[in-house]
Amino acid sequence: MTAMPPSFPSLAQAMRVWFRIGCLSFGGPAGQIAMLHREVVDERRWVSDARFLHALNFCTLLPGPEAQQLATYLGWLMHGVRGGLAAGLFFIIPGALVMLALSAIFVAFGEVPLIAALFFGLKCAVLVLVLEALLRVARRALKGNIPRLLAGAAFLALFLFGLPFPVVVLAAALLGLALPATFAGGGHGAAKAGPPALLDALLAAEPDRIAHMAGAARRAGLIALALWAWPVALLLAPGVQVQDGVFADLAWFFSKMAMVTFGGAYAVLAYVAQEAVEHYRWLTAGQMLTGLGLAETTPGPLILVLQFVGYLAGHAAGGVWGGLLGALVTLWVTFAPCFAWIFLGAPYVERLHDQPRLKGALAGVTAAVVGVIANLAVWFALRVFFGEVRAVPYGPLVLEVPVAATFDPLALALAALAALCLFRLKLGVVRTLGIAALAGLAARTLL
Repeated sequence: MTAMPPSFPSLAQAMRVWFRIGCLSFGGPAGQIAMLHREVVDERRWVSDARFLHALNFCTLLPGPEAQQLATYLGWLMHGVRGGLAAGLFFIIPGALVMLALSAIFVAFGEVPLIAALFFGLKCAVLVLVLEALLRVARRALKGNIPRLLAGAAFLALFLFGLPFPVVVLAAALLGLALPATFAGGGHGAAKAGPPALLDALLAAEPDRIAHMAGAARRAGLIALALWAWPVALLLAPGVQVQDGVFADLAWFFSKMAMVTFGGAYAVLAYVAQEAVEHYRWLTAGQMLTGLGLAETTPGPLILVLQFVGYLAGHAAGGVWGGLLGALVTLWVTFAPCFAWIFLGAPYVERLHDQPRLKGALAGVTAAVVGVIANLAVWFALRVFFGEVRAVPYGPLVLEVPVAATFDPLALALAALAALCLFRLKLGVVRTLGIAALAGLAARTLL
């Protein structure tokens, strides 16, 4: 391969950015995708809108946390397997460490009001980041009436009818596949004026780069599959009894979850909660809700709530060290397959980057993803501004209706403060999050 141009970031430079994103990736998939887009497309121009959304479309079709897989995909595009590992791991590690600490604190001391107050402000600010992402992606991805109608239909299908996420995405992909001309130019938005993104310039100068990277990616994917299966097979081997089999149960149950988590964490959390609470009895329903709240307000994928479940299950069986082992087993079997899917699939997806029908299918997915982000934004907003939200069936519809008496004016005020900092004062993400967190801490402490 040819030498990279001087302006192209080194692996060390990219790792610093991936770590920064991992530390600031609050707000679930919508907020995390917004952060990734801001950092690698808007601010640094490492990747073009077209390539970013092409990668996002593919990751949306995979089981597992799409934002973490998107980071892995982008890291691989830029620096091969090492870059993919760095981007994917840095996306997980900061949040996993925070969640591990909070899990231990929760088991030892119960609810911690000071931490809850700090994260309350962050949650309000993240809502503003999600809304900004929705506007930005919609503006660039929806070109034409058909993509706009598809985005609206995807939102209604998810928000009102509660259709399964894979069904919505598959229908959008099939529509784009059948009508590629309708979505031509609509899936990726217009390119920015000025020089091309750094990665696009590198690939233009070295058209065989993806082909050269494919072999190493395939080997890394197969190794990831083996590493995923190894602890599960070891724990499930005949005659192996570790604390009455709780760790084997964790490995087996969450390995199955890694195979079916299409649509991200929200799509499977109800099933996970039911099994963990009622079948395995690893924790109570109240503790499960606490873990979900912690995961929603800490950096990293929302699926890190599974680490909280693993810690509590392991702690009940073996104390602090058991909790640590339970958390590690859960993390391992949840995220190892994520790297396998990317390393095995990304080279083929990149090879088909310019195929009209594939571009149409992925553009259809992009339009649907706008509806998905809108659904997540509304879901998140209802739970930020209201303490209780009820699912009310109305014929074929399922309406999420907030309980007016639980409206939190402080949450609205903090969200307005974050919007002022981000949109009007242009303070940037880090300072906006910091101001909102401190304001939330002060308000909850003093009021």
